[in-house]
Amino acid sequence: MRQAARDPAVLAIKTTLYRIDQRSPIVEALVEARENGKQVAAIVELKARFDEERNIAWARALEAAGVHVIYGVVGLKTHAKMCLIVRRERERIVRYVHMSTGNYNTVTARLYADLGLLTSEKAIGEDVSELFNALTGYPGEGRYRRLLVAPWRLRDELLARIAREVEAHRRGGKGRIAFKVNALVDPRVIRALYRASRAGVKVDLNVRGICCLRPGVAGVSDNITVTSIVGRFLEHARIFYFRNGGDEEVFLGSADLMPRNFEHRVEILFPLEDERVKRKVIDEILEVHLRDNVRARRLNADGVYERVLPARGEPRLDSQQWMILRRTRRVPEPDGATSRKKRGRRES
Repeated sequence: MRQAARDPAVLAIKTTLYRIDQRSPIVEALVEARENGKQVAAIVELKARFDEERNIAWARALEAAGVHVIYGVVGLKTHAKMCLIVRRERERIVRYVHMSTGNYNTVTARLYADLGLLTSEKAIGEDVSELFNALTGYPGEGRYRRLLVAPWRLRDELLARIAREVEAHRRGGKGRIAFKVNALVDPRVIRALYRASRAGVKVDLNVRGICCLRPGVAGVSDNITVTSIVGRFLEHARIFYFRNGGDEEVFLGSADLMPRNFEHRVEILFPLEDERVKRKVIDEILEVHLRDNVRARRLNADGVYERVLPARGEPRLDSQQWMILRRTRRVPEPDGATSRKKRGRRES
């Protein structure tokens, strides 16, 4: 954000602000960008629980600096986390987009475990630009190419993908769904996951907080497991995985599986389309959390959680500690794209 604020080629910055910290470098960068003559727009959510007063104060400060401040759509809470930077490059306009599961807040960034994606992919940039237009006064819900957006079609899109997984399993077997979320409450999603389980699809759920689905019920949810991880960091990332007949699909985003997220909030789920990034999230984040046998608790069919313990001979796996020890690992470059010197530095 600071770099964009000072870059002469940057024309505009748009961002959502849900929880703003006491001394926000993000807000400072937005003010600096405006002082440097850039178009700056911020969608500030005034109903972010526990942060209402602070958000109002920052909104006034941004307005005083000349930033175009928007308070979202009437009747909806803007919970999506996204930032759009528009830059002129060689006589063309390029959109850089950052989307996240977590807030643009330096305090929670140190306490919450979240994921973000920075991309200049054209279709995603167009989607985010259209969504910002919808939130800043242009009518219409938009037709999004890559994003799944609430309150318009997010629930329907997820239900369609669960149904697709059932059909793929009936055709070729090996159907699998894996979600990592904060909460699972929505009745329609729960019923869809029960149908998937009855069809034989393996469903692995990592739900940190409230879960209204009962796993392991004979004839209903035999193929569903639910675990919860509570540790040093607050698990806040949302990951949605569908095996999709081997053409794996992964979404990250801001939405939990609750009626309020589907119906009363502006939320986004964004796809991981780069195969290396997708593989890293599946193998080194999602699967690691699903295999945790130190911090995890398993939900039983009677609604009681029990601690997950390593099986005989199985090594202990604390997913959060695993992430800490590997925090410097990067996504590998394609074969031949990295020098030996760079490769050695990365592997170290």
